Amino acid sequence: MIEVAPLRYGVIFKKVFSKPHIFTAFVKDMLGIEIKIDIVETEKSFSPIVGSVDSRFDLFAQDKENRLIVNIQHKRYEDHYDRFLHYHCVALIEQITSSANYKPDMQVYTIVVLTSGDKHKTDVLITDFSPKKLDGTRIAEIQHKIVYLCPKYVSDKTPKPYQEWLKAINDSLDRQVEESDYQNEVIQEVFSLIKKDKISPQECARMKDEYSDEEYLQEQAQKAMKEGMEKGMKKGMEKGMEKGVSMVAKKMKEAQVATETIMEATGLSIEQIEKL
Repeated sequence: MIEVAPLRYGVIFKKVFSKPHIFTAFVKDMLGIEIKIDIVETEKSFSPIVGSVDSRFDLFAQDKENRLIVNIQHKRYEDHYDRFLHYHCVALIEQITSSANYKPDMQVYTIVVLTSGDKHKTDVLITDFSPKKLDGTRIAEIQHKIVYLCPKYVSDKTPKPYQEWLKAINDSLDRQVEESDYQNEVIQEVFSLIKKDKISPQECARMKDEYSDEEYLQEQAQKAMKEGMEKGMKKGMEKGMEKGVSMVAKKMKEAQVATETIMEATGLSIEQIEKL
């Protein structure tokens, strides 16, 4: 058993997967494709900006020989399905320079690692852009793909190529891993890179900053939820009171009580009483 830094932190995740040989090994097991790269860019963005948002890719690599772009994102957001679809499309749109040809030069694959879990509680989810016939038959026309990985939900039913990687990422989250449980040599190297005694003071500081940012966002989300509930309850009570007043006024009107008396008792206007 060794102590490690959790792969939930961006600084640690990028430290590991920015290594080209680790990146390519991970991609091979997750996508079933072999890529040849010399460098993995972190915080990659395009200039000029594509669209209205300066999208930044956590880890971005291009295999120019095989014409592939693979980017890996690791952080969970409330809108991560839409957010990373947007990132994926940015990597496609950036390649189109003329209306004469809308076919991107490179295929784009996006891998999203949701270390905090997901509301659907599924280990692997795939957004596939292949056209399909009504009977479900795929047409081999568009190869682009987004793969969402949730290590928290890995099980014995998870396909073998994914299983050991997801277990390793998930095991790191409690800061302890049992190295002997893993046979993959690249994963062994991952553990070596994230050992507690291999984490620099600068990396520790960035981990603390990320933790503080997460706490702040959670506090803001809880505050917004509380305010929303209070506002909803207040609105509900107000509607209930309005309905009760209207019912009382209606009964008084049916009993032929004078309009002035109803107005004084309920606070309703003549127009409101006439509509009852």
